[in-house]
Amino acid sequence: MPKQFDLLVFDWDGTLMDSAAAITTSLRSACADLELPVPTEERARYVIGLGLADSLKYLLPDFPVTGYPALLERYRQHFMRQDRETTLFSGVPEMLRALQAAGFTLAVATGKSRRGLDRALEATGLHSLFQATRCGDEGFTKPHPGMLLWLLDELNVTRERALMIGDTSHDMEMAVAAEVARVGVAYGAHPRENLLKHAPVACLDSFAELSQWLNSHA
Repeated sequence: MPKQFDLLVFDWDGTLMDSAAAITTSLRSACADLELPVPTEERARYVIGLGLADSLKYLLPDFPVTGYPALLERYRQHFMRQDRETTLFSGVPEMLRALQAAGFTLAVATGKSRRGLDRALEATGLHSLFQATRCGDEGFTKPHPGMLLWLLDELNVTRERALMIGDTSHDMEMAVAAEVARVGVAYGAHPRENLLKHAPVACLDSFAELSQWLNSHA
């Protein structure tokens, strides 16, 4: 069966790496450290994938921008303590290698910082599998389409031949704005109903289902 897509763009946290719980806990702990209002788990999970400024504006609308660096540092400290327990979903390296061998171009579009993504790619040994990556501190952040449009231009792929895979409504909204097909994965940060609002071509409940779907339909 001919491929529908040439380029597969993956979100990172909650899509390839099982890190949504660690991010949520770290955000809430950082707020508690600075005696700020602690967001509910649901609100903290909602901002996964957004850029830092947008995340904090949503969680702490009255918190001054001048306080962001201190809060970010506390967040990083908490996240790093959980680093060894934060792993890829089972089967990620095998799936990515198989997709690459099948002729797909692979890329990442993530709200992580460049430093954070490079560190994760080095730790997981996946760096060589991605032809391009775009991070939240390198321009427009989700749900703006800028990340996807940059990847399309960088890799010389038309939007009709690209597929975005992500676990949040921010990923889906970005793909809608870029006029790119999308697959939602409901095993990460956002619930299935939030993903379905953005008309994905599929919405999958486990990483194993994602791997099977890409093998059969991408």
